[in-house]
Amino acid sequence: MRVQAEVSLYPLRTATLMDSIDAFVERLRQSGLSVEIGPMSSRIRGESEDLFRALGEAFEGAARRCDVVVTLKVTNACPGTDAAMPDARDAHPGAASGDT
Repeated sequence: MRVQAEVSLYPLRTATLMDSIDAFVERLRQSGLSVEIGPMSSRIRGESEDLFRALGEAFEGAARRCDVVVTLKVTNACPGTDAAMPDARDAHPGAASGDT
């Protein structure tokens, strides 16, 4: 199943934040997943099995460097995941009339 995830890594108790973040992102890229880097998080896309495997390996690598926190949101229902998306008006009937 194609999925998309938003992930953020927060290295703790280390003077060099970017070294851990760069290594984490590089591990994700080496997995063959689509990786887009943003200012606060990264977006990754691929098959769910591959994505979760790569995230586990990247987390373990980061955790060996220092203490870390990882936040993660995963969806199979966003554009770019090949999942069928309902029209926004169908999902939220009031949206068509401007009511929310």
